[in-house]
Amino acid sequence: MHPAQVAELIRAALPGAEVAVESEDQTHFNARVVSESFQGLRALARHQLIYRALGTRVGREIHALSIEALTPQELLAPGANAGG
Repeated sequence: MHPAQVAELIRAALPGAEVAVESEDQTHFNARVVSESFQGLRALARHQLIYRALGTRVGREIHALSIEALTPQELLAPGANAGG
């Protein structure tokens, strides 16, 4: 799958989300998702929302997915963007 396709599936499930997806080989992906929908959710629940959006593609077209799931407030917090 192309990273843009993965991003679009996530956006469709989480309207208003800011989604950035990268892949060097079209099977292993890194996704950064910023959404108000994550407010009050633990990391596991956030990841489950994203996996649900991708459905059966995970394990098939998507062999590996690294997820960074943040609320807009977390994105703006000091230290949240230390790697970028």
